Amino acid sequence: MTGDPLGSLAGLRWLSWHLWAGWNDRWVWWSWNLPADLQLMLQYEFIRNAFAAGTMIAIVAGVVSYLVVLRRSSFAAHALGHVGFSGAAGAVLFGINPFFGLLSFTTVSGGGIALLGKRASHRDVEIGSVLAFMLGLGLLFLSFYNGFATEAYSILFGEIVGVTTQQVWFTFWASLPVLVVLGWFYRQLLFASLDEEVAEAKGMHTVILGVVFMLALAVAISIAVTVIGVLLIFALTVTPAAIAVRLVSRPFHAVLLSVGIALFATWTGIFVAFYEVEPTSFFIVTIVFAIYLIVRAAPAVSGALSPVRAPAVTPAPPPMTLHAPGGPPLAVPGEGSSVPADGTGGS
Repeated sequence: MTGDPLGSLAGLRWLSWHLWAGWNDRWVWWSWNLPADLQLMLQYEFIRNAFAAGTMIAIVAGVVSYLVVLRRSSFAAHALGHVGFSGAAGAVLFGINPFFGLLSFTTVSGGGIALLGKRASHRDVEIGSVLAFMLGLGLLFLSFYNGFATEAYSILFGEIVGVTTQQVWFTFWASLPVLVVLGWFYRQLLFASLDEEVAEAKGMHTVILGVVFMLALAVAISIAVTVIGVLLIFALTVTPAAIAVRLVSRPFHAVLLSVGIALFATWTGIFVAFYEVEPTSFFIVTIVFAIYLIVRAAPAVSGALSPVRAPAVTPAPPPMTLHAPGGPPLAVPGEGSSVPADGTGGS
């Protein structure tokens, strides 16, 4: 074809065919035979590493997210993720693994936030102050770095398919103490999360419990960043529990459901991303957000579809008759009746 291919109807057909062919070639479609598709995926080491790391991260994030929702600490989870980026930038500047810089900055900041604000639900000022200072440090580190901080920038959106076997083992050993500590302090953290003032009156060390929780949250965020990145940290550290508390009331069941939602989103996101070209974190966030929207919309939809029933009308009770000794029977009016002020009973 010569000339401008868009100048005629044939040119438009030529363009649409080439666009469709290129789009079709860049996709590897799954066969809807899940065992065969999984067998094909698991032949690759990077996919096995992604599933292993994603499973451990989803379990930790699902457990921590329930306490985050109960303690109204969503802003803290969001802030620690951004603080971690500053730590990664500093680690790149000094030639250290970015994950260690991320972990050190989040743990130090989490402990500082817990010590500066004694009440978990009233730490907005402390969180904002620490976040502003840490982001300033991150900007300073990046200004001193002369090269391309690709490893630090990759933390913004995560790259789970790039996890190595060594990082999988590191994720395991980082996740294990978090689960142990949360299991050990589970009852105390749950009590303090529901009513911190009553827990303090009962003699619990709420400040120490706050530090323990913030340190566990910092480690969970540090390892979750490798999956979904700093900018999408809410997907695993807040949203699963926000869904669970709307479906179940018992704390233990809510934790299990939160973990299940995080696992489902992570596994499905990795599976779909293998056959598509979009980032894995996009699918994980989309799946979690879609579930959240369905759970939020379900009561409204069911209420709109259910028939409206008229309120039941209770009839007024009949008058009661009292027999006074030695006199005529007296009629006492029922509810809704009136008796004249002169006591004659009306005419």
